[in-house]
Amino acid sequence: MSSLSTNILTLAAGEHRELVFVNEHRLDLHVVQEVGSSLKVHALYISPTAAVNGASEAQITVEQKGEGCRTEIYGLAFLHEEEQVHLTTNVQHLVGGGSSEQLIKFVLDDAAQGEFYGQLRIAPDAQKTEAHQTNRNLLLSEQAVMRTRPQLEIYADDVKATHGATTGQLDESALFYMQQRCLDERTARKLLINAFMQDVVNTLSDEPLKEELRQQITEL
Repeated sequence: MSSLSTNILTLAAGEHRELVFVNEHRLDLHVVQEVGSSLKVHALYISPTAAVNGASEAQITVEQKGEGCRTEIYGLAFLHEEEQVHLTTNVQHLVGGGSSEQLIKFVLDDAAQGEFYGQLRIAPDAQKTEAHQTNRNLLLSEQAVMRTRPQLEIYADDVKATHGATTGQLDESALFYMQQRCLDERTARKLLINAFMQDVVNTLSDEPLKEELRQQITEL
């Protein structure tokens, strides 16, 4: 896909929109949601060649200005060599009754680098808000580097808000178990990596694209 400069979008009351960006070298998206609208955004980087000559950067900002909005942001990066991806999300709950879900996953091999900066703000008037932010990262080499910075600002009392960030390596016990079931190490590693990424890929509504990404991940 071609690079995308700043894109400002307003969702009308009750409107639903799903946006998918694959290997965008520069992404700056700003969405304003009106009453009862729903938004689903996917930022996917499956070994982006553009990142070899400089980091790919994505900024996704969402403002819930109407009550009862739903926001979902899904990010996935599978990087090799010296590829870099920097992903920033900024979700602003300005009024009550809304919800948001963020699931961001990085898989880094070789000397790849990833960064996730997640901002979540619930304003004083945004009562009855439910917001969740999750970042999970998998390092496949000792040279890979991941930086994650969640930032929550909650100014309302009657809300449900959670966040979590973890960075680790492949589960050695699971890898050993699979090898004991007659799988070679390479195949076992691929299966574990694929399983780690599938819950993000499965959020896509576009079935042909979902299958294409699954195939790309399998071949990497």
